[in-house]
Amino acid sequence: MITQSRRRFLAMASLANAAALVGAPKPHAADAPPETTTIRLAKIPGICIAPQYVAEELLRVEGFTDIRYVATTGAYQHEQIAHGEVDISLHFAAPTILAMDGGAPITVLAGVHVGCFELFGNEDIRSIADLKGKIVGVQGLGSSPHVFLTGMASYVGLDPMKDIHWIFSPSVKPMELFAKGKIDAFLGFPPEPQEMRARNIGHVIVNSSVDRPWSQYFCCMLIGHTDFVHRYPIATKRALRAILKATDLCVSEPGRVAQLMVDGGFTAHLDYALQTLNEVPYGVWRDYDPEDTIRFYSLRLREAGMIKSSPQKIIAEGTDWRSLNELKRELKG
Repeated sequence: MITQSRRRFLAMASLANAAALVGAPKPHAADAPPETTTIRLAKIPGICIAPQYVAEELLRVEGFTDIRYVATTGAYQHEQIAHGEVDISLHFAAPTILAMDGGAPITVLAGVHVGCFELFGNEDIRSIADLKGKIVGVQGLGSSPHVFLTGMASYVGLDPMKDIHWIFSPSVKPMELFAKGKIDAFLGFPPEPQEMRARNIGHVIVNSSVDRPWSQYFCCMLIGHTDFVHRYPIATKRALRAILKATDLCVSEPGRVAQLMVDGGFTAHLDYALQTLNEVPYGVWRDYDPEDTIRFYSLRLREAGMIKSSPQKIIAEGTDWRSLNELKRELKG
């Protein structure tokens, strides 16, 4: 019987070969060796951040020998990065901006993909505006779903603090509260939307993969602890290169990527992983402008009264696109 470690090895070797098709996985001659060979990435229950889960072999090619996945809470992943427990990771745009406004040492490096969140509602809800007076469940104040939904509600003219009855439950998932009819709506991230469809519960109000304006902006962006980015600029660029190549693999080799995620223990559901990889637009990182995303969500959060900083300040103090711009030229599709 083939063991999980054996399957993982074979999958890694297979992806390493596939990586040659999206830019040969050789150390880039123009770059010096990384200043550090250790890198810590986040591991969350969600599966939309697939590129960093399958980037391990590509990170090794870039010179990293000690690659660690740190278990974190996806809803508050920015806290682990701000506290220096994680060096670099994909994370949701809106809560990242909220943390940056509060002074967290976070630097946004790139946009990676759009379209991972979906708003589910009961039969009385047909639009975001219908959330007025309704009960909406989120994990907690400042969690990723709470921040995204606040911005979405503000965008359509609602007062998120007054017009929505928030239910905060750190112990029971909003998805389960919704399935039991105890809340009217919730914002789901993979694999939750895939599970909801499989169980035929509720209906989708907003699908950020296809519905404007949400489909026009990155959902997940690559962010790093500011000290790591400043101290190790070459390592940061090399890590970014590996994750962007892994993002391309999510498009070109979704079946292999899904299997590797299962074999690596990042998810237990091969079918949900494959659905996510086929549904989430991973192929837009070259085309979309990540600065537009920061500006858009900064405006929404400022309108909702959640941040005080202007978009210009957030962009000037909390982003660094230099490596991304270089890699766009290097890794032409």
